[in-house]
Amino acid sequence: MPYRSPGAPKGAKSFLKGKPIRYYRPKGSAAVRTLIDEGFQAFNAARLGEACRIYGDKMLAKEHDTTIALTIAGAMTPAGLGGCVIELMERGLIDFVISTGANLYHDLHYALNFTLRRGSPFVDDRVLYEEGVIRIYDVLFPAQVLLDTDSFIREFLVSSKMEGPVSSAEMHEALGKHLLKVRPGCAKYSVVASAAKFGVPIYTSSPGDSSIGMNVAYHELINKSTLQVDPNKDVNEVCAIIRAAEKNGCIILGGGSPKNFYLQGQPTLWEVYGILKGGNDYFIQITTDSVVWAGCPVPRRPKRSAGARSTPACCPIPWSRIAIRPSRSRCSASMRLATRTAAARASRC
Repeated sequence: MPYRSPGAPKGAKSFLKGKPIRYYRPKGSAAVRTLIDEGFQAFNAARLGEACRIYGDKMLAKEHDTTIALTIAGAMTPAGLGGCVIELMERGLIDFVISTGANLYHDLHYALNFTLRRGSPFVDDRVLYEEGVIRIYDVLFPAQVLLDTDSFIREFLVSSKMEGPVSSAEMHEALGKHLLKVRPGCAKYSVVASAAKFGVPIYTSSPGDSSIGMNVAYHELINKSTLQVDPNKDVNEVCAIIRAAEKNGCIILGGGSPKNFYLQGQPTLWEVYGILKGGNDYFIQITTDSVVWAGCPVPRRPKRSAGARSTPACCPIPWSRIAIRPSRSRCSASMRLATRTAAARASRC
C-alpha cells in the first residue's frame, strides 16, 4: 500500500465542496433542431450544424443502413459525458465503441456510486497530494475512489474465472454484466453496464494503458491467471464489423489511439487481407486541434497534440480510410457531444 494517505483527510474537505458531477442525458427537442438549422449559420457553428445534419439526416437514415462507430479519446467520462454515450446506445444511434481505457475505468466510479466533484484547475497539486485528493483538470475526488475501484476490478477478475486470450469487447461485456448483477440499476449511470445491457461492443485500442489493464496485469502475476486481452482479436473483430456493413460511418471525439484503431480497419482489409471494401462513407471528427484540409503533403504542418493525431484529413483517402470528404468540426468534444446527441434525439422525436 502507498505510504501516503489514500483518502480525504480533514483538510481535503475544502477541495471537495464543489457540486457533484452527474452524467448528463440530453433530452432532445424541436428547439435544438431549430437552433442548429437557423442559429448556427457560419464559422465553427456552421461546421457543427453540418456535422449534426450528416449524422441525423444521413448516417441515421434507415435507407442508408450505416454501421456507426464512436471513438472516444482522453478521459471524458469524469466530466460527465458518459450520459451522452448511454443515450446514444440506448436509442440505437451507435453500433460499437472504441475508447481509451481511462474512459471506461472512470466510468466505473459512477457505477459504484462514488462522487466526483467540480473543482478548479488552478489548485496546488502538491497540496492535493498531501491531502489525498486526485485531480483530472478541474475534476476532484478522493484517492480512495481509485483504490476501491481497483479492488472491485480485481474481485471481478477473480469471480469471472475468465482465462486465456479474449478480446477487449468480451472482457468489457463480462464486466458490464457483472455490474448489472451486483449493482442493479447502475446502467443509468454507467457506459460499461449500459453497453452490456444493450449489446454494444466496447473495444479499447490500448488495453494496458489504463487502470483496468493494470489490474489485469496484477491478476496474471499474483493470481497466476492466464487471462490476456488479445489485440489480434480486437483487430479482426473490428475488421469483420466494417466488412459486414452496408455503409460505414464514424464519429471521432478527440483523436488519438481510438481514432487510428478504427480507421486502420479499412487499410487492414485491403492492404493485409486483400479485401477491397473501400473507405468510410461518413466521417465526423470533433476536436479542438487544427485539422488540415489542403492537399497532401503539407509543406509546413503546424504542431498539434494527439487530438488530431497530426494527420491531415485528406491523407486517409489514399489509405481507403475514408471514401469522401468528411464533415469537420473544431471545438471541444466535451462541449459538442451534448449538442450533437441532443440534435440526434431531436431528429428522432
